[in-house]
Amino acid sequence: MNISRRQFIKSAAAQSAVAAAAVLFPGVSFGAWKNLDPSSGGIEWKKTPCRFCGTGCGLLVGVSENRAVAVKGDPNCSVNKGLCCVKGYHSIQILYGKDRVTEALVRKNGKLVEVPIEEALDLVAEKMKETIKDYGKDAVAIYGSGQWSIPDGYAASKLFKGCIGTNNVEANARLCMASAVTGFLTSFGLDEPMGCYDDIDHADIFITWGNNMAEMHPVLFSRMLANRQSKRHVKIIDFATRTTRTSQAADKSILFRPQTDLAVANAICHEIIRNDWVNWDFVTNHVSFHKGKTNIGYGTEDHFKFTDKEETVDFESYKEFLQDYTPEKVEKISGVPAKDIKYMASLYGDPDKKITSFWCMGMNQHTRGTWINNLVYNIHLLVGKISTPGNSPFSLTGQPSACGTVREVGTLTHKLPHGVVMNEKDRELAAKIWTVPVENIDPKPTYHTVEMFRALDRGDIRFMWVQVTNPMVTMPNLNRYRNGAQKDGRFMVVSEIYPTPTYDVADVVLPSALWVEREGFFGNSERRTQHNEQIIPTPGNTMCNTWQLIEVARRLGYEKQFPWSRETYIEDIWNEYTQFHDNPKHRMAPYNELKARSGIQWPFIDGLETKWRYNPKYDPAAESDSFDFYGKPDHRAWIWLRPYEPAAESPDGEYPFWLNTGRVLEHWHTGSMTRRVPILHKAVPESYVEINPDDAANLGITNGSKVKVSSRRGSVVMKASINGRGRPPKGMVFVPFFDESYLINEVTLDAFCPISKQPDYKKCAVKLERV
Repeated sequence: MNISRRQFIKSAAAQSAVAAAAVLFPGVSFGAWKNLDPSSGGIEWKKTPCRFCGTGCGLLVGVSENRAVAVKGDPNCSVNKGLCCVKGYHSIQILYGKDRVTEALVRKNGKLVEVPIEEALDLVAEKMKETIKDYGKDAVAIYGSGQWSIPDGYAASKLFKGCIGTNNVEANARLCMASAVTGFLTSFGLDEPMGCYDDIDHADIFITWGNNMAEMHPVLFSRMLANRQSKRHVKIIDFATRTTRTSQAADKSILFRPQTDLAVANAICHEIIRNDWVNWDFVTNHVSFHKGKTNIGYGTEDHFKFTDKEETVDFESYKEFLQDYTPEKVEKISGVPAKDIKYMASLYGDPDKKITSFWCMGMNQHTRGTWINNLVYNIHLLVGKISTPGNSPFSLTGQPSACGTVREVGTLTHKLPHGVVMNEKDRELAAKIWTVPVENIDPKPTYHTVEMFRALDRGDIRFMWVQVTNPMVTMPNLNRYRNGAQKDGRFMVVSEIYPTPTYDVADVVLPSALWVEREGFFGNSERRTQHNEQIIPTPGNTMCNTWQLIEVARRLGYEKQFPWSRETYIEDIWNEYTQFHDNPKHRMAPYNELKARSGIQWPFIDGLETKWRYNPKYDPAAESDSFDFYGKPDHRAWIWLRPYEPAAESPDGEYPFWLNTGRVLEHWHTGSMTRRVPILHKAVPESYVEINPDDAANLGITNGSKVKVSSRRGSVVMKASINGRGRPPKGMVFVPFFDESYLINEVTLDAFCPISKQPDYKKCAVKLERV
């Protein structure tokens, strides 16, 4: 049956919900759906946050006979207001792939064989004890995810940091939003956005900084389009390195050379000052000026260390610094015409226009990721367009709980749920809540993600437990880290739902419950915590990741710290965890409130959400009559002097092209779930390399022909896409990373931002060869 998405949505209200699901999900058995009509009570709808990106859309999942059979947007969720993207509408199919992992496996004689899950858990605990005895506590590690539910991450942090005493806790969110964190911390002293999605409804201007929102955050982009449709003066400016679907929908598309967004941001500030568009009242009362180290390196060598050194300066020093960034000078660096730089500056500088800046991986996966975050904040701070409806610098996230589980729970080596391991008072509070000696919590961070996998390769780490992520696809410079995981003397535990390249290197595979098969919480990009209940049974012997950690913790002798029952452990963990945030700057909503509603933003004070932080009109924690940037000791936001510095690796005579990597609308991250959804797989069945038509013609490459993409680290052969949905400029190629058959991260470089330690997946040098 042929039916368009729009036709389906329009007619869905008149159809049986499960019959509609049969249209949406061809090839999937939904049981006796003909006899099910929502009005007859044959189907029960349960609310849950979406399992995919960090937008945090609310879904209603239809359940019949203990099976998820239908899905629609939750009209009561303020995030998406009943709308979903193509992945959300097909999300329940990820539960029912034919190769779902439902039993534990242990490698015996080189092959993974099924064993009782109790045996597998015993082996995990035994190997942890053995490794700690032989090599010390810092030889064991856990690597989690922004897809971890909040209880997962909390249990992992408590076990490893509080009980075992190692800070070897990292998560794949280091790869996607660590620069956003360090950007917030260095500019405002506290993490996470000051605004919310309501800014979309209020803004007059949107500028997307290297962010293909039409594909990566389509529901939010649809809200932008709706705003523009209803208010004709609204404009969308796409500022990017390649032409995408966002470019096509924008009012203006401006392309810049890779890495030069740093220079353009400074040029915008130069123009704001030159034209006297500065909001002097705001800057005088709420801003201070600072600089740090320059020429800070790229982290490509093992054991790389960097510590910034802050120095306070004045406005005149900042103004002098910007003299190197006139639009005319920056045009030569960036390729952006000076008139376009001046145009963007005029939009930010217009006092009658509310402006919201959005970004995601383009700015964060950057060897100067912290700096470019600082520089976009500088623009908003100079004009005072921040912390008010429609005026917002907004870093989006790509995973459902990168904020909630990684940033708020603190599942990075240096973090605790409320602070950092380096701070004595933070350690004391954690020890009190976790009922462990304060000496257990090591004051020294160990390894960030890239260095953690380098340590695994070197043998400094011998045991690694990977949950809810697929690093044998996602790690940059992948050949080194995959080989390291397979060396003698390494023991890999992988909690998974489907076979993946990471599953392939495992010594133990623990079968995980997925999403609506277990209870949990996510935290989205706008500080919104969302509860999901278990709405269908777990298949086979799958087990919630949180309970896997509890079972192993008890086998290690930590029953006192993990006393919870199977019936109430999620609520018990939430009640314990929220003790860390029991203050006006970060108070979380109670369990029963979250269970009843489609998400609640923090700080949650006296029954009210905080939509705009640092503004006393909306934020009870702001104590002054005007803006109060209470994360910083001077209660001011910090403008940073951050220069343009080149990428770690640039094209040359041997490798003349930039390589940029990313995602596509239909697939999510490594594709381990979405490629098992037939309609999504059919839409984009394999990865490809986008090539500029002029470059392709010069190389004799035609659409669909095979091309070898090579760097100094590795190569991959794949089909060419010319004039497809995206088009890179001359001298650049783009490859999506969702397809494990084409491991593009064997080609990428493991350089990272020295402050955030987040790798740059957007810039390395490659050559192309027709095959």
